[in-house]
Amino acid sequence: MSALRIGVLAYPGCFASEVFGVPDLLTMATHIAGPDHVGYEVSIVSPRRRVAASGGTALAVSPLRDVDVLVVPGFELAPGLDVDAKLASLAPEVAAIRSHASAGNVVVSICVGAFLLAQAGVLHGRRATTAWLFADELARRCPAADVQPERLVVTDTGVTTTAAFSAMYDFALELIREHSGARVARSTARMALVDDARSSQTPYVDAHLLPRPGNEFSRRVMRRLDQNLVARYDLGALAADFNVSTRTLLRRFADETGQSPLDYLQASRVRRARHLLETTGRTVASISAAVGYQDAGTFAALFTRHTGRRPSDYRAAFRRGPA
Repeated sequence: MSALRIGVLAYPGCFASEVFGVPDLLTMATHIAGPDHVGYEVSIVSPRRRVAASGGTALAVSPLRDVDVLVVPGFELAPGLDVDAKLASLAPEVAAIRSHASAGNVVVSICVGAFLLAQAGVLHGRRATTAWLFADELARRCPAADVQPERLVVTDTGVTTTAAFSAMYDFALELIREHSGARVARSTARMALVDDARSSQTPYVDAHLLPRPGNEFSRRVMRRLDQNLVARYDLGALAADFNVSTRTLLRRFADETGQSPLDYLQASRVRRARHLLETTGRTVASISAAVGYQDAGTFAALFTRHTGRRPSDYRAAFRRGPA
């Protein structure tokens, strides 16, 4: 059995930490596995002779070569960036990704590296993920892909995509688990202080950073729901407040936001509950009542469905300040 050949595709403006994050974790795994283990042969490759990463950091690169796994890091997707122009400037890298995938080899993207995979046509007809903040944009650019914004790592027929930044470690641990075994993966996670039990990026979503969906009508409905978070949901009364029928309310709200008022209300209640779990010592039952649920079991089930964690587990992971 030969070493697993891994190439990290460096390109202008890529995040240097995402170039070296996976190789560094694989190096740790190699040490843990011991000298008799067949490990990893890692190279930083590029179709260019010189590459400067985000922030101007110069990267030493090797020419493109045959590898078993090609890892594509993300780039700085700053506000106002012309993404079309950025992707057009990376035509040599996009061609390399397409060629590698066409040969039947594994392709992996980190964070918004998925945009390069989409540009190469690699995500067509596949399930994929990316950073939650940019998932809608990826879905808009690649409608033929099934973008799953709640997932940390998605693998579909030889193509793996990951969520933002630290999800490169979730991918690397999966790779270590497959190639070096569960013991080595578990020990590597402990050594690096990396969480090897994550399954969703939903708990990390900050709704304040997401663009506010909808037009004026739906925004007014949202404000009304937010202002009456604890009140019992009454679709008829809500429609009457806006002088429309329930059917019209549901249709207009769905047209503008892609969801129902009840879906929005439940998500808003979960956001409030997350804040209370993070910043207060109130009991789960008290928080449940504070966001409109007298039955703590119903609240816990809803919270778990939205965040992937039970309220008590969420508090343990994200509590701010003293316990």
